[in-house]
Amino acid sequence: MLEQTIKNFCINFNAVNESRTFSSGQLVTGHFSFDLTKKTKITDISMRLKGHAHVHWSTGGGKNRSRRHFSGKITYFDLKGVILHGNSAIGGSMKLQPGTHMYPFTCQIPQGDFPSSFKDLHGRIEYVLTMSINRPWRVSKDFVTELNFINHINTNQPELHAPLKGSNQMTVCCLWCASPPITMTVSVEKKAFTPGETVKIICEFSNSSSRTATPRARLLQKQTLYTNERAHKRKYEKNLASVVGQPIDAQTCDVHTEMMIVIPQSASFTIANCNVLVIDYVIEVSLRVRCASDLTVLFPIILCDTPVHPQPPPYE
Repeated sequence: MLEQTIKNFCINFNAVNESRTFSSGQLVTGHFSFDLTKKTKITDISMRLKGHAHVHWSTGGGKNRSRRHFSGKITYFDLKGVILHGNSAIGGSMKLQPGTHMYPFTCQIPQGDFPSSFKDLHGRIEYVLTMSINRPWRVSKDFVTELNFINHINTNQPELHAPLKGSNQMTVCCLWCASPPITMTVSVEKKAFTPGETVKIICEFSNSSSRTATPRARLLQKQTLYTNERAHKRKYEKNLASVVGQPIDAQTCDVHTEMMIVIPQSASFTIANCNVLVIDYVIEVSLRVRCASDLTVLFPIILCDTPVHPQPPPYE
C-alpha cells in the first residue's frame, strides 16, 4: 500500500516574517521531504496552490417542513505545477530509492485583493498548498497544508485613528407613569484594533430613575453569508468577549466609569472584500434595567494586522 511505502511527509516553508503569514503577490518557498520504505515507481510529483471561499447553511427541517440548503463558492486562483517529472525513456515513470527524499519548491501568490484566511462552522476562506505523489495505476497520495493569508488593510486612513463617540437615553415606564431619563455617553479611543489588544471604553451615566442600572460591554462578531448570486443571505452573531461594570444606583448623576475588553488573540480579521462572506465587529455598550429594554450604543470597529495608534488630542 502507498500509505505504508511513503512515511514522514513534511512541508517546511521558508519564514518570510515572524508571524509566518503570507499576502498578495508574495513568493512561497520551502522544501518538502518524505521517506520511502522501498524502491518506488512514480510518474511525477506535482504541486497545487489554491485560494477559495465557501459558505453553507440550511433552513427549515421542522415538522412537515423540508430542509433547504444554501451555499456560495468563489475560487480566487488555482495554480498547478510539476516539481519532479518521470523519465519518459522508461514509460513515463522513474524509480526512487528507499530512504529520505527532499525537494525545494517555489510558487507565487497572485496579485489581487483577496480576503484574509477564515474558518468557522458555516464558512471558510482557505489558501491551500497540496503536494501530490503520483504513481502508475494508483490514486495519487496528496499532502495538504494551509497558508495563513492576510489581506493588509491600509491603516493610514484617518477615520481608523479617530475616536468614536455615541449617546442614548430612555425613560422607564410603570403603568401610566414615566421616570426621569436614563442617559449614557460612551467613547472608544479609535476604530481599528489588532487581535490581543485591549479596548478601553469610557462611559458617562446618569440614572434619574428609581431602578438600578447595570452597564455591560460586549465584542460581537457578525457573519453575513451569501449565495453566489446574493439572492439569499444568512446572518450569524457570536459574542467573543464581555465585561460587566459596577451597577449605577437609582437617582445617581454624572457617573464616570471605564470598562476594558480584551480582543481574543484568535479573533479573525475584518473581511469586507469577499462576495459570499462578510465579517464585521461591533462593540456593544448597554445599560440593563430591570423590567425594561436595554439602553444601547453600538460602535463598529475593524480588526486588522497592523497596530493603529489613537489620534492625539488637539493640544498635543
